[in-house]
Amino acid sequence: MTARILDGKRVAREIRNEVKERAKPLIARGVVPGLAAVLVGDDPASQLYVRSKTKACEEAGLFSEGVILPSSTSREQLRAKLDELNERNDIDGILLQLPLPERLDSEEFLDRILPEKDVDGFHPVNVGKLVQNRPAPRPCTPAGVMELLRREGVEIKGKRAVVVGRSDIVGKPMAMLLLHEHATVTVCHSRTRDLASVTREADILVAAIGRAAILRRDFLRPGAVVIDVGMNRAETEEQVRDFFGDDPGRLEVFRKNGSTLVGDVHPKDAMEVAAAFTPVPGGVGPLTIAMLLSNTLDLARTRRG
Repeated sequence: MTARILDGKRVAREIRNEVKERAKPLIARGVVPGLAAVLVGDDPASQLYVRSKTKACEEAGLFSEGVILPSSTSREQLRAKLDELNERNDIDGILLQLPLPERLDSEEFLDRILPEKDVDGFHPVNVGKLVQNRPAPRPCTPAGVMELLRREGVEIKGKRAVVVGRSDIVGKPMAMLLLHEHATVTVCHSRTRDLASVTREADILVAAIGRAAILRRDFLRPGAVVIDVGMNRAETEEQVRDFFGDDPGRLEVFRKNGSTLVGDVHPKDAMEVAAAFTPVPGGVGPLTIAMLLSNTLDLARTRRG
């Protein structure tokens, strides 16, 4: 068996194009949906990620503002900045880039963002609405996975779904969204006994644990749909050959950069066992930004008609 690749790049392009079209009636009335992305610190990777989000907004015709604060930013200063963005009418969505410096409590500042501007869906009010399946912004990565499954024709109703990982950002909301689509859902984590025996029962397996290629062949049910949310690095040629065989493209990337990206699922094993699989990169990643744009537009339509 050779797994069908679920093309996250293509689906993300579809969503971004749809956002651009859906935004036009608002923009024609002078209402430009706006996103503020807030980053505390000088981590180059996080800065690049924030810039990619603001660029994606601009390409869709939305307004974006990157707010990069120094790592020395105090609790009071961050509170004041979020309060300022809460008050601005031209900002419809506020994104707080995580993780924050250790001395700053992320929960405090995520709660500081108004629920009606919480583009990531992390505020307790929006989490409650997710649990009750009421309208509210959904966390972008799980929402992107659901769009991918729907647009790729993957049936969810009545299926056995297993989510590996219980984070507030991916695992828990992913399980809830699958449950709302009538899957039978199991959530696994670091203390799950005999993890492989549970994941082998999955018709749909979502991996979000942050450990490189940890889910191998014996964790996968033949014919399963495997969604890999992980983003890790293979940093030795031995790892690259183990994960990808003699794939010349991967070896070239490794030799050029000193590493290559890999998810939580062993890609070579998944391609040989699963019915469908999301590659890393190019699977779930592009969908996260696409859903960020969609959430920003939806918040603007709710706030400003």
